[in-house]
Amino acid sequence: MPLQASDFEYELASGLIAQAPLARRDISRLMVLDRTTGARQHRKFHQIPQLLEPGDLLVLNDTRVVPAKFFSRRKTGGGIEGLFLGELRPGRWEVMLKGAGRCRLGERLDLVGSGGVQLVLQENLKEGRWVVELDPLSSAEQLLARVGFAPLPPYIRRPGPLDDAEDRRRYQTVYASRPGAVAAPTAGLHFTEKLLDTLRAGGVRITRLTLHVALGTFAPVKGDDLGAHKMHAEWYEIPPDAAEKLNCARSDGRRIIAVGTTTVRVLEGVAPGGEFAPTSGWTDIFIYPPAEFLAVDALITNFHLPRSTLLMLVAAFCSPGNTSGVKMILDAYAEAIRLKYRFYSYGDAMLIV
Repeated sequence: MPLQASDFEYELASGLIAQAPLARRDISRLMVLDRTTGARQHRKFHQIPQLLEPGDLLVLNDTRVVPAKFFSRRKTGGGIEGLFLGELRPGRWEVMLKGAGRCRLGERLDLVGSGGVQLVLQENLKEGRWVVELDPLSSAEQLLARVGFAPLPPYIRRPGPLDDAEDRRRYQTVYASRPGAVAAPTAGLHFTEKLLDTLRAGGVRITRLTLHVALGTFAPVKGDDLGAHKMHAEWYEIPPDAAEKLNCARSDGRRIIAVGTTTVRVLEGVAPGGEFAPTSGWTDIFIYPPAEFLAVDALITNFHLPRSTLLMLVAAFCSPGNTSGVKMILDAYAEAIRLKYRFYSYGDAMLIV
């Protein structure tokens, strides 16, 4: 019987959902999972140089999270929370609006903190998504820098006001450079500049690509039929230098280690034959068991939500070509729960080899 979304359910106490980052990025816990044997080790993330080998190629996603969360107000005084999803053209945005069920096309929302900018509702895309026009026309990057907040996931619920300055810094990898994501590639949050330098000094090679993480990456699969689930497209780029390093690693027989599921989706989506070329475009690849993996040899990732496409990808990676990885990953998660690992975006990490 084909796998269903319900096969990726597990129970997690709310107390294990990390609500804030640790004092230092690289002191998070690290579970090491051998996908050949299912054996598990428990380390700290700063020990990862001991687990990688000279010649390994570490592939990072250098997308930068924009301060995409904003607040707006109706003329009636009602507040509406928003999330910037992307700029369709200058002055025309796709957004997610929370509490806009009674809004109408053509209605104007005052953008809080903007000094007079309004969002004019142009199209209702359903499920909370809208197309809006900015009046007056404003630069998305500059405007969000003024009015926006770090787009923390909804499962982060802290008492009192959020420390947005700290979250803007910590909900971002230290190597983030290309603005465009509305969610962080969370596996990379554990690295520090010092740790990256230590890896380089030990002979680990590092390259970067870009995938601008969109809301759909973290959306749960609603129906049970995995084949019916459609991913939202996300923009990616593999620059020439990265393509060259990837091809050299493959031809030399050196391991390609993906940092995060977003990196896996790019690499597996563009190199079905194992060859890499400089390229950019949009990907909506959905990887789930029994997928094959032709580009990636090891994966650094976080602990993911039940029924999420991220958990399904990780399960597929645990046992390429068959479905036994589902049990392996859920057994590993059960042990992580028993040992009180921290889960989700600000949580602990896993290395799958």
